[in-house]
Amino acid sequence: MRTPSGYVSDTEMVRLIRGAQELGIHLDDKHMVLFRIYYDALVEWNERFNLTAITDFEGVQIRHFLDSLSCLPALPHRDIQGGARLIDVGTGAGFPGIPLKIVCPDLSLTLLEATQKKIGFLEHVVGTMGLRGVTFVNRRAEEWGQDAEGRERYDWAVARAVAELPTLAEYLLPLARVGGKVLAQKGENGPAEVHAAERAIHLLGGRVSRLVPVTIHGLAESRYIVVIDKVAATPEKYPRRPGMPAKRPLG
Repeated sequence: MRTPSGYVSDTEMVRLIRGAQELGIHLDDKHMVLFRIYYDALVEWNERFNLTAITDFEGVQIRHFLDSLSCLPALPHRDIQGGARLIDVGTGAGFPGIPLKIVCPDLSLTLLEATQKKIGFLEHVVGTMGLRGVTFVNRRAEEWGQDAEGRERYDWAVARAVAELPTLAEYLLPLARVGGKVLAQKGENGPAEVHAAERAIHLLGGRVSRLVPVTIHGLAESRYIVVIDKVAATPEKYPRRPGMPAKRPLG
């Protein structure tokens, strides 16, 4: 447990520490305190409305915190240390964006979430942790991708468990600048989703550059990171109106 000084014991966070080490990430005492604050807020707010079905401490360390941090090996050091603009689309309770911000404080982070109650949680937890350089957008991805403030403004557009890749590409690629990148976290069907999304990705100005298998400490299921380069401007008609990318995926 935390002492009055804010210290969090290594035993308490052993899953997170070991898993981060296996990903090549060093977590210090400050990180540990922030992750514990995050967990406590997640559990407290989850009692008011549904943020996550996973609330046990070990499960959150593995399936939320470590799963989010598994993006880092795919993010170049120059970007995460150089203040890159990263948007987390459909962030929900803040995954993967907030764990990435905890470990990479220089990131300029935008959290995009359509549900107002979840935006309230995100504002609370980010404020409680004292994180700077975080913007909250209460919009749908299709709307923000057609808004001049959001369209092709980001170095990285990322998402976790939002939609299958043909649909997700239409959410993410319009937000990435030409020369920027898209990162999608996927499960065991990652390679098949990439194959199914090839035409959509090309149509939206993207090109798959990497499909990275990821091993997460304590998690048996396969994970993949899909990295897509934004090589051309997205045609103006994309993204289509809200609901259309999911109802009629490009393909």
